[in-house]
Amino acid sequence: MRLLFLVALLMSGVALEAGTINVLTVQYPGDTFTQLLGINNGGTIAGFHGATTASGFTLSLPNSFTSSNYPGAAQTMVTAINSGGNTAGIYVDGGGTTHGFADIGGTFETIDQPGTVFNQALGINDGNVTVGYSSAIDPAGMVGQMAYSQQGGVFTSINALLPANQNSQAVGINNGDDVVGFYMPTSTTSVGFEDIGGTITTIDPFGSAFTQALGISGSGEIVGFYTDGGGVQHGYTDINGVFSSFDPAGSTSTTINGVNNLGQFVGFYTDVNDDTIGFVASPSPEPASLSLMGAGVLLLGAGLLFKRR
Repeated sequence: MRLLFLVALLMSGVALEAGTINVLTVQYPGDTFTQLLGINNGGTIAGFHGATTASGFTLSLPNSFTSSNYPGAAQTMVTAINSGGNTAGIYVDGGGTTHGFADIGGTFETIDQPGTVFNQALGINDGNVTVGYSSAIDPAGMVGQMAYSQQGGVFTSINALLPANQNSQAVGINNGDDVVGFYMPTSTTSVGFEDIGGTITTIDPFGSAFTQALGISGSGEIVGFYTDGGGVQHGYTDINGVFSSFDPAGSTSTTINGVNNLGQFVGFYTDVNDDTIGFVASPSPEPASLSLMGAGVLLLGAGLLFKRR
């Protein structure tokens, strides 16, 4: 179902440590909670909106939003999209159970690791390999989270590769099957990781004790967030081991959630009013798809969202 609304999309320039990028902010009309979670190489975006009842979507810039919800679900969050337009995500059924899913060519399928009670699918590549995590125990207390990759119903554990099998989530995967995510040695610390062919490398921008790696491009650019010594959350990019911080103007907390092969990345931030706002960032000069948008221009479209903590 296609949704058409009037919404103001604002373009601005932000200085990243590696150079200048152009930032487009996106808010769902009448909603104060919008998150953009994935972007493919064609610039199509995955996300959802609704702080209490999540509704999924895909967005083709500049203004075409398409509703995407698991059939019969109480809530849906679209977390990732590949170059073929196939998506991965999360849905909550009528009984309150959380499941992973993939939408391959318009056919929805549940992705739940056997013997588990809680699943989320968080990334998908062009081979339709998904990554995510499951829990066989109570998920409410961050207990027993196990990162995995999945293809054709076959699950491969990533959690077993990590130090002491810590609680972990796999969040992003590229077409080389390189995977990024994070594990939690304690309830108050988090370490990003990259899994290349079973070899784990930790990701720890600026020595942060709380880091999550959430997306990876075909060239190996990694994105995510870290928390500084004052407890403030910032987005980051990691290009060949060189970290750069990123915070849109007006943000008090930033997450970068997905990146494509053009270096475009998407995410969301919280402002001083505690609103959650989605954004699309592109290295300067911006791609033609974004150059259609000027500051303060009204376009037909809508934004949508999701929150991960």
